[in-house]
Amino acid sequence: MNFKIDTKEKFTTITSMQIDLSDNLTEKLIASATRCLSHAPKNVILNLSSVQHLTETGAHQLARLQETFYEKNASLVVCELQTAVEQLLEQWQLNEVINIVPTESEAWDIVQMEEIERELMDDFDELTNE
Repeated sequence: MNFKIDTKEKFTTITSMQIDLSDNLTEKLIASATRCLSHAPKNVILNLSSVQHLTETGAHQLARLQETFYEKNASLVVCELQTAVEQLLEQWQLNEVINIVPTESEAWDIVQMEEIERELMDDFDELTNE
């Protein structure tokens, strides 16, 4: 098994069980995450604590996935990165594009804050359209 999937009330956590996140595995990870957009909960936390290496192509795919989630009013948070992977993302200048936090607990907090933010924005939009 390449990934462990755990669904909670507000989000789904997808945990990679692989050390090397190849382009092929990244595509499978992205497919699993993208499927979450079609049903509740749409928010996804990617726990990459086991990943020691990913490709530049895979990293750019994750950045595009981040954009897709925000376009669909859903959250995508990556957590528990190994130092080597963090350094690669910095080298490729993707650390500011991908929503990254140190722990899964912090990822939960980000998802909840973004949910509240979306609700407030929806309320604001309703008020301004009246």
